[in-house]
Amino acid sequence: MNRSDKSLERAAPDSDSAPLTSHSYDGIQEYDNPMPAWWRRMFWATFAFSLGYFVHFQLTGNGSSVEQSYAEDMREFRELQAAQSLGDKVTEEGLMRLMNDATLMRDARTVFVARCVQCHNDRGQGNIGPNLTDEYWLNGGGRLEDIYEIVSNGRTMKGMPNWSQKLRPLELAQVVAYVGTLRQTNLPGKAAQGNHIVLDLSPAAAPAPVAPQAH
Repeated sequence: MNRSDKSLERAAPDSDSAPLTSHSYDGIQEYDNPMPAWWRRMFWATFAFSLGYFVHFQLTGNGSSVEQSYAEDMREFRELQAAQSLGDKVTEEGLMRLMNDATLMRDARTVFVARCVQCHNDRGQGNIGPNLTDEYWLNGGGRLEDIYEIVSNGRTMKGMPNWSQKLRPLELAQVVAYVGTLRQTNLPGKAAQGNHIVLDLSPAAAPAPVAPQAH
């Protein structure tokens, strides 16, 4: 017996544990040697899981994708950054730091669109409420702290709701900072109302950025 015959003999299954099937092809018979039971159990368990996964994510819409989870994690990270920029107390300087962060202002615009466009239009040019882009102010002097007080406490007699009861504190500060970015952009819209106040919005008037805190 040569080496290849010995290899075939060693590779051949035990006829007692793996009987031959009843059919043959070109004179070659197959052993009836099914997949191991553990493999079949894993296959069916995986198949059942995939069905549940499909129903949960695709049909019911209850699940969140990896992309959605990542976006949520990044939103929470940006909120942490915003809270650090704002500080423990709402101040003109803290609100300006928020206002000068373009990434945070993209999040703030989402809040503005959801809450403010009905009265102030999509770019702040005014609708029911006043034009937020001109140099005229019905209340306060146009400083961020003035805007914060108005947005926070509202002017219910004039239709301005109390947003401190509807927004989270950080959302409130963010939307105020976003309104700050609209000041004196002078978009055509609702006619001017209130007092004419020209603010110094030059970069030199902005506070210095706060160094990141070590954790």
